[in-house]
Amino acid sequence: MDNGVSAGSTTSILGHLALGLTLLAFGIGHTGVIDGVTAADAVSLALFVGGMALFVAGLFEFRAGSAFAGTAFAGLGAFWFTWGMGAGEPNVSTDATGLFLLLWALLALSLTLGASGSGMLERGMYGLLFLSLLLLGVAQFAEADALTKAGGWVAALGGLAAWYGATAALAKWPTALPHRAAGRGVTATG
Repeated sequence: MDNGVSAGSTTSILGHLALGLTLLAFGIGHTGVIDGVTAADAVSLALFVGGMALFVAGLFEFRAGSAFAGTAFAGLGAFWFTWGMGAGEPNVSTDATGLFLLLWALLALSLTLGASGSGMLERGMYGLLFLSLLLLGVAQFAEADALTKAGGWVAALGGLAAWYGATAALAKWPTALPHRAAGRGVTATG
């Protein structure tokens, strides 16, 4: 597209919206910025929007021939559904939760590396998801509230990036910065 929007198909847009909203709620819940709102309050959103809707979007992307978007959405749908089912379980240790988050951080890292052909916004979104899961996983092992809050803020930024990318595709807004010449007297051909 001329304006740099790379979100793609309608299914891809829906997938990025679902990821953005779920990641934003998950992140804000971990920050503690809203009194009385925790990550556990995002369980319904994680199960139905992040889990089921993303997984179905992934299946549609596979059917359309997009291996990357299919892997991203189906994989993240499985993550959100699993997280939503296990969140707040009394017999799950903090170390098990940390391991769970670190293992899923590996998926996010794979998505970050796999998005190398995508725009900066999409790579950044998956990179922020990776960093947030890494911070939240380490925070569980270390029982460090400051790391939990930092991971929540990073997740919220990733959610905003996913939401903006999908909204930009719907509204046909640009997502790439315009290119400028490096300095005075520099010309570009082509």
